[in-house]
Amino acid sequence: MMHKSSRFLSISGLSGILAGIYALIGAYLGYRIIYANNIITVDGYRSLILTQDHLIQIFIIASSVVLLAMITGIILSFYKAKKQNESLWDSTSKRLLINFCIPLVTGGLFILILMTKGGYPYVAPLTMIFYGLALINASKYTLGYVRSLGLTMIITGLIATYFLGYGLVFWAFGFGICHIFYGTIMHFKYDRVYK
Repeated sequence: MMHKSSRFLSISGLSGILAGIYALIGAYLGYRIIYANNIITVDGYRSLILTQDHLIQIFIIASSVVLLAMITGIILSFYKAKKQNESLWDSTSKRLLINFCIPLVTGGLFILILMTKGGYPYVAPLTMIFYGLALINASKYTLGYVRSLGLTMIITGLIATYFLGYGLVFWAFGFGICHIFYGTIMHFKYDRVYK
């Protein structure tokens, strides 16, 4: 009873799966925009040409993926909470949200500042690192798999920082494949019980 009241257990594994699918679709669309104007030089290297319009399109795609994932998460968590006869918005969910948002908003602002200085290659790795930190910070108020996903995101982000030219690939792996993997585990372990 104490464990249940101190943890937000209405997180839907299906929302993680769908967030991963949205991320993979977004990564594909981003890939099409980024590499549509690729020039392959004589020595075999690719030269990227990204205009302001391309950056705006990528920002719109990324924002749409985040918004769609959030809306899906809220709707499916509401549905799961209702099935469990629990409130979606209580003191535990408020603490979870606050602890999640502090690193996430800090990271988002840091990334925006970095982008104004031309630090575009670091955007993908840093989004994963700060998202991972946000998950770990919020994990004490929810399921243990959220912490594991957070650690996975941080490790993926750090590796992506070393391989800067492959940020989109690591981003697709972290936000896409990892969400689908952990979402599937959570769905079969926790969601199916309430059907």
